[in-house]
Amino acid sequence: MPTQSQSPHLPFGENKNAPWYGKDILSVKQFSRDDLDYVFGVAHEMRGMVERVGTFDLLKGKILANLFYEPSTRTSSSFIAAMERLGGSVISINEVKYSSVSKGESLPDTIRTLECYADVMVLRHPETGSAAIAAKAARKPVINAGDGVGEHPTQALLDAFTIFEELGVGRIDGLTITMLGDLKYGRTVHSLARLLSMYDVKLNYVSPDILKMPKEVMDEVAEKGISQKEFGSLEEALPETDVLYVTRVQKERFEDPADYEKVKGAYVIDPQIMKAAKQEMIVMHPLPRVTEISMDFDDDPRAAYFRQMEYGLYVRMALLAMVLGKA
Repeated sequence: MPTQSQSPHLPFGENKNAPWYGKDILSVKQFSRDDLDYVFGVAHEMRGMVERVGTFDLLKGKILANLFYEPSTRTSSSFIAAMERLGGSVISINEVKYSSVSKGESLPDTIRTLECYADVMVLRHPETGSAAIAAKAARKPVINAGDGVGEHPTQALLDAFTIFEELGVGRIDGLTITMLGDLKYGRTVHSLARLLSMYDVKLNYVSPDILKMPKEVMDEVAEKGISQKEFGSLEEALPETDVLYVTRVQKERFEDPADYEKVKGAYVIDPQIMKAAKQEMIVMHPLPRVTEISMDFDDDPRAAYFRQMEYGLYVRMALLAMVLGKA
């Protein structure tokens, strides 16, 4: 059962006893380790189903409203593919500037309108806390697809599932995970650090001084007794690393362009630097990348970032099935 109960949304005709039925997915904080085992188990089954039959009718007759206030290729496409693989339909709203929002409509009103047409809503919004506002207004499940520099829980779940699948099913305990790049504005690493604190791991942070992991995130992780170390150079942390999680320095998050120019090329992963890394390890990236991972590294077996995108499909299929009472 979820450890942090969301207000239940209970449409007619569904199994009200399913553990995640009608729940919002807003933050990694609402998951326990048992919850993660459950999610990963369902996602693993979804992977097998897609590999065997491609699509199936588990969510036939259900509709997803995909509401994106920020540009998105991967997350938006992933949710669309997940719903369609499950036999459902999608209302896609990516060009918000052409919608009623551009006329001044509030987020709660937009959500209340969309739930008249859909059974579940996925929201990406530039303001931290927006997903919680949407969930409060909604009677149906809301899934947070990124709220400003806050959280991106489905990305963190697919990231952990990638580790789970790539390094031996079920093996996360005992690993050293190094997070590299923009740790200040990168909502993916904020959510992933919190989620990984449920396991027996070591976390390394490598970033320029102005892009360090926020203190509040480190404090939360420290409360779980997790070892954390900060480094200025990747060379110090790389030899012991089992998972290297690379992030893009996000130009759009900087108020001063000069600050971005100072740090945009601080770290580059290429075949030369990776000679110092273990042979049994993986390199991950939430994508899109710019220059932080050389394309020359793409053919290395340790380059897991495109496989990571595929794992995201299975996790999002699992979450949609779970909140609609079909898992």
